[in-house]
Amino acid sequence: MSDPDPREIDDDGFAAVERSAWIDGRASAVELDMLAREEPLEIRVNQVAIAVVMRTPGDDEELVRGFLLSERIVAGVDDIASMRHCDNVETPEAEDNVMLVRLDPSVQVDLAALRRNMYASSSCGVCGKASIEAAMALPELAQLCDAPGPQLRVNVETLTSLPARLRAQQLVFDRTGGLHGAGLFDADGQPWVVREDVGRHNAVDKVFGWAARERVDFSRCVLMVSGRVSFEIVQKALALGIPIVAAVSAPTSLAVELAREAGISLVAFVRDRRLCVYAGEHRIVAAPTS
Repeated sequence: MSDPDPREIDDDGFAAVERSAWIDGRASAVELDMLAREEPLEIRVNQVAIAVVMRTPGDDEELVRGFLLSERIVAGVDDIASMRHCDNVETPEAEDNVMLVRLDPSVQVDLAALRRNMYASSSCGVCGKASIEAAMALPELAQLCDAPGPQLRVNVETLTSLPARLRAQQLVFDRTGGLHGAGLFDADGQPWVVREDVGRHNAVDKVFGWAARERVDFSRCVLMVSGRVSFEIVQKALALGIPIVAAVSAPTSLAVELAREAGISLVAFVRDRRLCVYAGEHRIVAAPTS
């Protein structure tokens, strides 16, 4: 059976776009290329728009749930009374791109202040926040009695296996080459969940949203991301109490600083059988000698 015509494929994760390739100075025939889909998602909490994130459509409820948790807008999933796409939009472009969240009446949130600090094009993460103070806000590190997951230990060979295990589940990346991946793994390297998105922090929030709904114990998890690890990724991990963050690419200086201050293990450049530990080396168990 032949492959389906890409123009007939209906998938939220990618779109067919015409393009021509130039080789040795000459243009080839126009062909269809599969690109990662990117669309805005407006998040409204109790009828107040607090953020717009540029995301890959799909798993929107997971994304919003994880966003609310990792940005510490809510303390737990039980604070969210309901969540749904808005079915009464002003323009066709907004269809499926507005998420309505209703909080439990007992939850007290200053939505006006939240909107001032959070309203952003969140594909760029921290830089979208309204002030440096808001961007750098930490979950009261001085009041943390213990680092996240103090008992968790992970074998170095397990950590070096994670990029391949993450990559194996990046199905839309296979079609487009244009998405970030994030996954939660247990101490044995088994995946709890893997998600993809055009925004690396959106992929992380989708993972968090799924895991929070399933009541996964974050203190027993490793967060693996397909690209670099920034301050915001570590900040989100800290908000959920994740003890180990690993990345295929480099960390930023501020990510390392926060990980060290918070007691999070930060591992980067995880490639082949090599990795670099920037913080929390006590959680990394050496491979057994033969």
